[in-house]
Amino acid sequence: MSGRVLVGVKRVIDYAVKIRVKPDNTGVVTDGVKHSMNPFCEIAVEEAVKLKEKKLIKEVVAVSCGPQQAQETIRTALAMGADRGIHVEVAGKDYETLGPLQVSKILAALAKKEDAQLIILGKQAIDDDCNQTGQMTAALLDWPQGTFASEVSLEGDKVKVVREIDGGLETIKINTPAVVTADLRLNTPRYATLPNIMKAKKKKIANVKPADLGVDLTSRLEVLRVDEPPQRQAGMKGSTELSRRDS
Repeated sequence: MSGRVLVGVKRVIDYAVKIRVKPDNTGVVTDGVKHSMNPFCEIAVEEAVKLKEKKLIKEVVAVSCGPQQAQETIRTALAMGADRGIHVEVAGKDYETLGPLQVSKILAALAKKEDAQLIILGKQAIDDDCNQTGQMTAALLDWPQGTFASEVSLEGDKVKVVREIDGGLETIKINTPAVVTADLRLNTPRYATLPNIMKAKKKKIANVKPADLGVDLTSRLEVLRVDEPPQRQAGMKGSTELSRRDS
């Protein structure tokens, strides 16, 4: 296979930030909070770039859905080695209700438009932990899928995927075009060097709207309430000493 790869990159609250629930319980506080690329998306970008470095693919396109700040996440992917970016502008109420189904519709539409041969996504995002986007995208496109990948190799027009499953590892071989989702042990993402960060500023990011792709962002889900997890109760102290009678 020597074609184009789409990589999804999601902007999430940084993993090191302590999450705070809004006073009205409608969600979590995002204003003034550090955001970064979803760690599993970083793994997906790294894998796509490695495939390009091996000359197995021609182009890596980073895609992110969200407000203007999502371009920062795309720039990070470009600094890691992606060739160009696509920013799907979603803001306001639509962004608040944006879920895996809506993102899957966007990715499926872009895959057709860009004539992509492979879509690589993180297996899940650390903010909602849905683990649904890759599977839904494959279903919408009617493409085979290799989820929870710990090893990926291209063999002609097929993709060999070693999957992490409950019982150990499963190896499958699927035809392209296909969707692959990256697990934690697939690779170790590289750090973006200063020269590459400067180069990324010159790479192109196309701006599109969901309507341009014919995608309806209407959500079928309603969040009723968001609460902090219950605090752990204090443990009870027990004595480890044995009485003379018991010893």
